[in-house]
Amino acid sequence: MKDIRFITAPLVIEFEEVDKKEKLFTREYDSLSEYEEDSIGQWLKLAKAKGETKDSDQVLLTLTIELHRKMDTIINLIKNEEKEFLTLNEIAKIKSIGYEHFKLEKKILKPECDYYGRIAMPVFPKREIPLFFKALCDDVGEIRLMHQKDMNDWNAYMAARERVMIRKLKKKGKNNV
Repeated sequence: MKDIRFITAPLVIEFEEVDKKEKLFTREYDSLSEYEEDSIGQWLKLAKAKGETKDSDQVLLTLTIELHRKMDTIINLIKNEEKEFLTLNEIAKIKSIGYEHFKLEKKILKPECDYYGRIAMPVFPKREIPLFFKALCDDVGEIRLMHQKDMNDWNAYMAARERVMIRKLKKKGKNNV
């Protein structure tokens, strides 16, 4: 584990040992897939595939789609149709992350056990990212399964955290001169 590069990241994970609930966890994992998105997300994917969005301002299009999703969320709240997640046994703070790993602040994992979890990621749009991971030791998890879009966002977040760390180190170095 010495070759894993960790970067400080203030995240929280909810998780539970897979054990006998694998089918239940897999069902939720699949329901949080990019392919199980709302109707506007499906429409956008089809429009992009047909090339109908090539002349559109992509930033404006994305913001419009997100506004539509927020309206759907508000309507669902009013109708009391909010998406419910499974209740998971553990909640822990993540101390640092790597491209395929994360390290918890407390040593609460069982080494070699498989877990299902969700991380609320501070990406746009904000969402819960489901994942399956294996405990390498009592505080380090190795990501074994994550949706491709979520993995892309995880990697982008990791890179952003690295840039923050580099800027802090540069600033610290200038102050010591």
